[in-house]
Amino acid sequence: MKAILTVVGQDKVGIVAAVSNKLAALSVNILDISQTIMEKNFTMMMMLDLESTTDDFITIKNQMTELGNQLGLTIHIQREDIFNTMHKL
Repeated sequence: MKAILTVVGQDKVGIVAAVSNKLAALSVNILDISQTIMEKNFTMMMMLDLESTTDDFITIKNQMTELGNQLGLTIHIQREDIFNTMHKL
C-alpha cells in the first residue's frame, strides 16, 4: 500500500531528519519527497510505500501524529487511494 504524508509548521532544524528517522524505524520506505519553506513556514509532502512495515496503518498514523505533537508540527497521513479520490471530486 502507498500513502501520502504531509508536514506543516514553523521551520526549524531537524524536521526532515526526525520524520525520516521515524519512518525508517517503522520500516516505511520514502518513494518521493517535496518540501519548501515559505517565509518561516515549512511544508513537506512524501509518497510512502508501506509494503515492508509490520505495523498497521492506524499504528503508523498514531506514531506520526505523536511525532508531530512532539515537534510542534501537523503531520497527516492518508492512504494513496483515499487521497486520490478526494482530489478527483
